[in-house]
Amino acid sequence: MEKKPFWTGPKRPSAPAGGNAGRRNNDRRRGGKNNDKDSHAINEQIHAREVRLVGDNVEEGIYPTQRALKIAEEQGMDLIEIAPMAQPPVCKIMDYQKFQYQQRKRLKEQKAKSTKVVVKEIRFGPQTDEHDYNFKLKHAIGFLQEGCKVKSYVFFKGRSILFKEQGEVLLLRFANDLEEYGKVEQMPVLEGKRMTIMLSPKKAPAKKKDAPASTEAKEQQTSQESD
Repeated sequence: MEKKPFWTGPKRPSAPAGGNAGRRNNDRRRGGKNNDKDSHAINEQIHAREVRLVGDNVEEGIYPTQRALKIAEEQGMDLIEIAPMAQPPVCKIMDYQKFQYQQRKRLKEQKAKSTKVVVKEIRFGPQTDEHDYNFKLKHAIGFLQEGCKVKSYVFFKGRSILFKEQGEVLLLRFANDLEEYGKVEQMPVLEGKRMTIMLSPKKAPAKKKDAPASTEAKEQQTSQESD
């Protein structure tokens, strides 16, 4: 039995070294897909006929999109659409990776500046004794000094709802004793079996600069030194 000869025809040419890498590098230039959720349209993704260019590296004004793309290409940068809803859309010429880095940095700074409000709860009974009241008052002062809000409430259990006026008096006294440290944000409100009051911390008063010594005091000091 004769063996069939192996295929000796032309082989499929192998991909050039770095071909895929080159394709990935060109994706951005051609406006390839951006997988970021908050990505901006860049380069060939921009479909408007004309755009408004802004930035330090260009003469600001309205350009045909193809002309703006050419300017970006000449600078080795990307054309980035930063305000797509404007008429015409506003674009900037810069490196897209650098633009993304600046966006992330700005977002991080905004999150750092935003302060998280902490609310501390303090519970009373309608017939709280003096010792327990002072103990909770001391805690509330500490919370307000730390910058936290204080949500204080009287819980009425069973028939103790009959003492709701007494609970309101207790909360108003509590707010009055904390007047130096916090201000009332919400007056006592009865919600179901709870009567609640909300206090927020007062801003620390700005420190006053020491007044300059009077000329009289300076003269007295000079005379003492001369003696």
